[in-house]
Amino acid sequence: VQLQASGGGLVQAGGSLRLSCVVSGGPFSINVMRWYRQAPTKQRELVAGITSQGITNLADPVKGRFTISRDNAKNTVYLQMNSLKHEDTAVYYCFVLANGRDYWGQGTLVTVSS
Repeated sequence: VQLQASGGGLVQAGGSLRLSCVVSGGPFSINVMRWYRQAPTKQRELVAGITSQGITNLADPVKGRFTISRDNAKNTVYLQMNSLKHEDTAVYYCFVLANGRDYWGQGTLVTVSS
């Protein structure tokens, strides 16, 4: 199972980005899909998650600004990030629980200029 994340980049504060993560290398049964982030000098933290039934959860700092969704037919998870703040600057990692195992993507850098 491989995860390919994309969509990161440089954006001004208040702007938007949409991250995508495609899962390949099946067959697999994907349960949970998540996005984590890690800012410089900080620990990796959970940003958002979505179950196979579409139940979502968002970390408090991003509630009201970020949305997580998934396309099961495309084995893809998205993170729509609006009203970005400088403190959202981090490497964003996608994660899936598939076939009973954890898999991580390579990370995509999001830089928000203030």
